[in-house]
Amino acid sequence: MTGARPDRPNGQIPPRAGVGLKPEHFQEILDAGPDIGWFEIHAENYMGEGGPLHHYLAAIRERYPVSLHGVGLSIGGSATLDRDHLGRLKALIARYEPALFSEHLAWSSHDSIYLNDLLPLPYTEETLAQVSDHIDEVQETLQRRMLLENPSTYLDFAEATMSEIDFLREIVRRTGCGLLLDVNNVFVQSVNHGFDAQGFIDAFPVEHVGEIHLGGHANDRDDDGSALLIDDHGREVADPVWALYTQALSRAGPKPTLIEWDNDVPAWEVLFAEAKRAEEIIAGRRSNRIVA
Repeated sequence: MTGARPDRPNGQIPPRAGVGLKPEHFQEILDAGPDIGWFEIHAENYMGEGGPLHHYLAAIRERYPVSLHGVGLSIGGSATLDRDHLGRLKALIARYEPALFSEHLAWSSHDSIYLNDLLPLPYTEETLAQVSDHIDEVQETLQRRMLLENPSTYLDFAEATMSEIDFLREIVRRTGCGLLLDVNNVFVQSVNHGFDAQGFIDAFPVEHVGEIHLGGHANDRDDDGSALLIDDHGREVADPVWALYTQALSRAGPKPTLIEWDNDVPAWEVLFAEAKRAEEIIAGRRSNRIVA
């Protein structure tokens, strides 16, 4: 890969808070130049050749580091990876030189059909081999390390033969990839499946985490009346998720942290305030203070 352009922010994404880059905020970001660590984009939104999205992204990329987050590779699928999609991804990385690239531990396609969702997979030896082979192919094609995000799920698989933690550890061992820890996903799963979220964070292999995600969730009820959380990225981060985030940083140290808000996108100042709250917790960790 060629070196970064001299007029662009270079090197690693700093261990600061960033936000998902949304068209609603393009002009305000360029006008105000807010003090924020970085921005993340969804790769699939920028796979066209030109247009307003690229115009604004190019201008913002001149001022800020960016991270690339994929949602369409279907890493967990049983089919072969879409080579055309991988090619578009490689071109996008060459164009904007993101410091980090991540994808989901999920599947989202079947044959030539692409689904508008990120679907779970059972943690078995078979799926472990599939996911590992796909990650190897992605990293070899892109010539860079990718981060794999832990999922939010709404059901358990009877055929699972290992825990999610063990599955992730083994993927890292086999492929050398890194991990993206989505703290909201941990909390959503802990409520939906009835496990201890704090214990999950304590067991998570934070030594491999290159990025953390925080987002909002919706409260619903299952058919039997039990609590059901939906990972909708459509509101502020909930207080229990902030508490888990503080716990995660106590183990991992400061990490690049993204505020995800993809639905019902708020005014810039609301999103920026969420990022500032994350920055305060990161700063507290640096000084060994606990910030709730």
